[in-house]
Amino acid sequence: MNQEQALPDLSGLAPATRARIEDALLAVFSEREFHKVGMAEIARQARVSLQTLYKYYGSKEALLYSGLDHWMAQVTERMTDHLQGIQNYKDRLRKVFWVLLDFYERNPKVGLLMQNAIYFNAWGREPALRQPQFTHVFMQVLSEGRDAGVLTDEVETRVLLDIFYGVAARIIAQWLNHGMKEPLAARADVLFELIWRAIAKPG
Repeated sequence: MNQEQALPDLSGLAPATRARIEDALLAVFSEREFHKVGMAEIARQARVSLQTLYKYYGSKEALLYSGLDHWMAQVTERMTDHLQGIQNYKDRLRKVFWVLLDFYERNPKVGLLMQNAIYFNAWGREPALRQPQFTHVFMQVLSEGRDAGVLTDEVETRVLLDIFYGVAARIIAQWLNHGMKEPLAARADVLFELIWRAIAKPG
């Protein structure tokens, strides 16, 4: 699947209809795996015709990736907004971590959808899952730390990204899998300090 197929042009789709479709995606994929859900079920859940889904999305994969792109854009926008006015580098990175946890605490079905419907090997293969704008925010903040001599220079910036986001993703996944019993973002400061010690420049 190429990028054009994965991220269709939805400019002709009414916003209210698109919102119902994305709500339907969350409802079905947060509970079941990708191969167990059909387009007809999504159409029924969204109260749209099957023809409408195929007209605007073309496939179940494109429908899923389009929804994911929408939700990741929301995270990116929140991160960008929250970083405004924060000068201290460590506090900027701490805020990025907090926004990530806070988003999934507020939108747990997005996390469950990602676990259920997106297979691990698809992340590197599908262009729509690479989320360049989302990744750019992380890379920009990490690069600032490298340039300022705050973060370790023993590995490439992308490895720092893997450590930072990898730990965050694991924490979010475990929170989801254990029933979301405790507030997720409330632990952000303690968890961030663990990550900070792993990526900060010694001394």
